[in-house]
Amino acid sequence: MTNEPDHKVHAELRENFGKGFARRLRAAGKIPAVIYGHGTAPVHVALPGHQMSLLIRRANAVLELDVNGTDQLTLVKDVQKDPVHQIIEHIDLLVVKKGEKIEVDIPITVVGESYPGTIANLDAVSVLLEVEATNIPENVEVNIEGLEEGAHITAADLTLPSGATLIADPEMLIVAVSVPSSTLAAEDEIAEADAEVAAEQSAASEESE
Repeated sequence: MTNEPDHKVHAELRENFGKGFARRLRAAGKIPAVIYGHGTAPVHVALPGHQMSLLIRRANAVLELDVNGTDQLTLVKDVQKDPVHQIIEHIDLLVVKKGEKIEVDIPITVVGESYPGTIANLDAVSVLLEVEATNIPENVEVNIEGLEEGAHITAADLTLPSGATLIADPEMLIVAVSVPSSTLAAEDEIAEADAEVAAEQSAASEESE
């Protein structure tokens, strides 16, 4: 599934700035945002809060804005939230053109299960790719089915979506499969107990001779 432009979003131009004005905007159900890129001067707008909260749930959402009757294709580049209340405080939107290539972090999704008794540690939650602005994959799947202890998957091992190019370091670790330390400790305890039993049996055998 790809990020084709979502529903058209009506963006209101704003000329007032500052924290006080931003608070009033949010109180009115709107979110302050800035549109930038392609050598143009930043454009400050206000976006509908409820609609945006739904659209940005997906990573790298591409939006078609209506700015005073002019259509503008943009990529959600950054979302700033209040760390306590998780309220959206500001959104950065990057101007994109149909067919152009852009670099974006694509979320990684693990599928399958590693060998019984092992765990798969996800070392990187996303990977930097170059993709078409209007054809951004939602995720990159990493299949760990049956992988045993010691197995490693790097960025170079990923199966990339069609048309995508790897920008991240090919040696970047994505997934490492290991045995939990608690399991290893339990195995060590069992081995030690077996060794003690064997030693006791050997000592008893020597005493009986």
